[in-house]
Amino acid sequence: MSDEIVTAKAEQGAETKQPVKLTKKDVNHSYWIWQFFSHANYNYERMQGGSFAASMAPIIDKLYPEKEDRIHALKRHLVFFNTNPNFGTLIHGAVIAMEEQKANGADINDEAINSVKTGLMGPLAGIGDTLDQGIIIPIIVALGISIGTTGNLFGPLLVLIGLPIILMLIAHYFYVKGYQLGGSAVTSVLAGGQMKRLIGAASIMGCTVMGALISSYVSLSTTISFSIGKENFDLQKQLFDAIMPNLLPLLVTLGVYALMQRKHLSSIKVMLILMAVGFVGGVVGIF
Repeated sequence: MSDEIVTAKAEQGAETKQPVKLTKKDVNHSYWIWQFFSHANYNYERMQGGSFAASMAPIIDKLYPEKEDRIHALKRHLVFFNTNPNFGTLIHGAVIAMEEQKANGADINDEAINSVKTGLMGPLAGIGDTLDQGIIIPIIVALGISIGTTGNLFGPLLVLIGLPIILMLIAHYFYVKGYQLGGSAVTSVLAGGQMKRLIGAASIMGCTVMGALISSYVSLSTTISFSIGKENFDLQKQLFDAIMPNLLPLLVTLGVYALMQRKHLSSIKVMLILMAVGFVGGVVGIF
């Protein structure tokens, strides 16, 4: 009879157990830990695994009251993890949503959570690196340099303060968005091609801005001139400028791009080639 009473009480306690609900403050707490310590424990064995687990610690503490459950959850997130620290936060938010569902009785095991992490960290690393290292950072730095060359203090401040703020806002947005969407929804977003369209649009914008900066700040002209009969022919004014203004800067830009496509040439080697050509051209009197 006593066993039946205990079982009945346990069942009653399970029925009356209140679901654990995370708040915006909890998600933000996790985000700030990741923001400041994403690379604090970077190592070749687990890469960002330790930092990922640290960012999950406040979430785990709230979701799992039992010490054994908290230990198991932290161990679950100490596996290998490596992705873009800004756009990759979509994974953190999705994992937080899955942990919340798991703590409230959903049939989600360790393998399902780790599958989301390992399945998304590669694609989001490629997407994130393309967007922030290939588009956002170069554009902001180029704009800061162009403004700074005029003596305006806003130029360096844009790079030193504005750029980190922009990247932090991006990371926070995807952190929250991942939590709102959950693991399955994040996968559907990537599969639906929305990220590809975003990358395409950002690439077009980046090329447009960089093209405008190149035409303004890449300067090259030749001093070559020679006589044809009694007339003096200026190669720069009467040929290159007649064909297209800033033709030589465009050719230099395309030439640098072509050199960068060669695997055996690094950016440093390309810069040394440009310096050598410029030096020789200046000594000979071509430029």
